[in-house]
Amino acid sequence: MRWRKFNGDTIDLPIRDAVEQAIQRERAKGFRLKVCIGTDSQVKGQETEFATVIVFLREGHGGFMFIHNEKTRQQYTIKERMLMEVAKSIDIAYELCNLFTEYDVDMEVHADINTNPSFKSNDALREAMGYILGMGFAFKAKPEAFASSSCANKVVN
Repeated sequence: MRWRKFNGDTIDLPIRDAVEQAIQRERAKGFRLKVCIGTDSQVKGQETEFATVIVFLREGHGGFMFIHNEKTRQQYTIKERMLMEVAKSIDIAYELCNLFTEYDVDMEVHADINTNPSFKSNDALREAMGYILGMGFAFKAKPEAFASSSCANKVVN
């Protein structure tokens, strides 16, 4: 899995190591961190591209993110695609959650799913919420889910 920084620099370490180094570096500078993980996707012709982000928020001092893009030719219904976004976020959250516990970093999983029933993505809300909360993670949906609806949305090509 290839990860990169927002400026395009590739992250050559395993993502767990890169996240741990980032936490250690930011704590050494005196910052308290919160991490938000989210995924967004876009369908272009026969391809669906997913962008997963790990957003590090420095309390009162901005933030930064790590990005992973992935393309597939698999076709999804809107509900399947929303749940696939959630699954990708949960996969990385699960891989990193012990690290966040060890360093006392709050973490949320953000789902790019609208809480308004008039939007098609809302069909997946209950399942996504159950999936995320069932894994023991804090959950945010639109409009609070900025990691997926803003950050990941900007880096999905």
